[in-house]
Amino acid sequence: MTERITVWSVAGVPEIVQGDDLVAIIGDAIANDVEAGDIVVVSSKIVSKAEGRLVAADDREQAITDETVRVVATRPYPGGVTRIVENRLGIVQAAAGVDSSNVPDGQVLLLPVDPDASARSIAAGLGARFGVALGVVITDTLGRAWRVGQTDAAIGAAAVRVIDDLRGSSDARGRVLDVTMPAVADEIAAAADLVKGKAAARPVAVVRGLDAFVTDLDEPGARTLVRSGESDMFRLGSDEAYDEGFRDGFESASTEDRTPGSDADD
Repeated sequence: MTERITVWSVAGVPEIVQGDDLVAIIGDAIANDVEAGDIVVVSSKIVSKAEGRLVAADDREQAITDETVRVVATRPYPGGVTRIVENRLGIVQAAAGVDSSNVPDGQVLLLPVDPDASARSIAAGLGARFGVALGVVITDTLGRAWRVGQTDAAIGAAAVRVIDDLRGSSDARGRVLDVTMPAVADEIAAAADLVKGKAAARPVAVVRGLDAFVTDLDEPGARTLVRSGESDMFRLGSDEAYDEGFRDGFESASTEDRTPGSDADD
């Protein structure tokens, strides 16, 4: 168990544009204070900018549609419609992660194509520069199904054990833990957001004291945190689930009515 961690935001990261070398920029910013086992937490926004994910889009709603794989729920509000969707990364979030804040008019910012790969590249580069093992977590802001407000979560990770699987171990009273699996990478992301802030222009933070969770670069990334298929108990919003159940029931009843020997054929 870790009894104490230290988290701080990193000064000196400039406005990022396409083609910028994030390893060099982040490395310069943290160079005066690096220790083995540190975890560098990076906002997905600067990763997307460096990777050229800023695209022209006069219609943000169309950009959201283009990034959507599956609609989970929609709710009208006075300014339009909130769409909770599954995006190309399998992540369920508002607006498919399409961001129009702090970008030029007529453009939107999409999420990185492969945040885990981006994290591996940064972790490998920083590790080579400093000669120590460092973890990297790439974050984005997500809502929570049962809670008000948002928090940062991990959408990419490298050299970090993203889940602490405690199943089969015992609690303080000796009871066997059957389902306990803390989402360590998400907890790291949320802790870092407290010091990065949303308007402070500090997109990078460092977490120290969790070296027990820093691993090899080939450790599974943040994609393993995404529930999919039958493991996802909440694939639809409540209204959408009701509508789907009603349609399925209606179609099933209609099929039975058309089956030879049914009451409809008497």
